[in-house]
Amino acid sequence: MKKDKILVIGACGQIGVELTLALRKMYGDANVLASDLREEHELLKGTGPYVSLDVMNKEMLHVLVIRHNITQIYLLAAILSATGEKNPLLAWHINMQSLLNVLDIAKEENIDKVYWPSSIAVFGPNSPMQDTPQHTIIEPTTIYGISKFAGERWCEYYNHRYGVDVRSLRYPGLISYKSAPGGGTTDYAVEIFHEAKEHKTYTSFLSENTYLPMMYMPDAIRATIELMEADASRISVRSAYNLSGMSFSPKEIAAEIKKHIPEFTISYEPDYRQQIADGWPNSMDDGQARADWGWKHEYDLEKMTADMLKNI
Repeated sequence: MKKDKILVIGACGQIGVELTLALRKMYGDANVLASDLREEHELLKGTGPYVSLDVMNKEMLHVLVIRHNITQIYLLAAILSATGEKNPLLAWHINMQSLLNVLDIAKEENIDKVYWPSSIAVFGPNSPMQDTPQHTIIEPTTIYGISKFAGERWCEYYNHRYGVDVRSLRYPGLISYKSAPGGGTTDYAVEIFHEAKEHKTYTSFLSENTYLPMMYMPDAIRATIELMEADASRISVRSAYNLSGMSFSPKEIAAEIKKHIPEFTISYEPDYRQQIADGWPNSMDDGQARADWGWKHEYDLEKMTADMLKNI
C-alpha cells in the first residue's frame, strides 16, 4: 500500500461514490477520506472515513488537509449544466471558488497531486462538432461550460506559475447504475434504463438524433485513476484532456435497449436541455490522452447496455 492520504471532495455525487470506492481498493480504506455536504452515501457507509465538509469554507478545508496529512485532493463538487442554468451566479460562484480554494491550499501545503474534472461543456456551437480536437475554438454558452473553461485556465496557471501538479479530464456524459446523475444534460442516458426496466417506456428530453459523447462509469473511473497514476513527465496537457468512449443518440440507445426489452417504447419531448446539447460536440478526438498516458476505452453502447440492464 502507498503512503498517500487522499481527500475526495464531493464523494457522494455520481462520480464521487465510485471513484472513492476504487481509490480505497488501491490505497487502503483508511487512507481515502471521503467528504461531502450531504449525508454519507449508502454505498460508502462502512467502507472508510467520512467527514461533512463545505468546500466553500476555505479555513475548514485547510485545517482538514493539515490535520489528515493529505497528499492528494480530488475535487468533484460542482453545480452541473442543467441545474446551473437555473441559478447561473450561484453555479459560477461555487464552481470557481471551490477550485480556487483547493488550488491555493495545494500551493500552500505542497500537495502532491490535485484532480479536478472538466467537461465537454467547455465546447460551444462554434467548435467542430465531429471529432472535436484537443485544441480548438472554445466558446461555451452555459454557465457550467464557462466555469469549466475558466477552471481549465486556472489549473494550467497554477501548474505553470506555482508547480501545482493538477490534472483534469473533459468528461463526456457519464452513465452509471450505482449513483444517480446530478442535473446534467446527458442524464437522459441514465434515466432511460430505469424507465425501461420499471415502466417499459421513456420520454426523452432530447430529440431522437441528438448525438453526444458518452462514457460508461467504469471507463471514466479507470481513466481518472490512470491519469492520476501516470508519471508527471507524461502529462503534456495541463488544462484538461479530451476523453472519449462512445457517441450515440436517444434513438440509438432506445434501439439497443429494445434488443433486451422488446416491448420498450420511446417518445420525444425536447425541453431547455436540447439547446444546451445542440452546442456540444457529437464526438470527441482523445488522441492526446491515448498518446500521452495510454488511454483506451473498453465499453461501447452494446456492452454498456447489457451491463446496465443486468445491474439496475
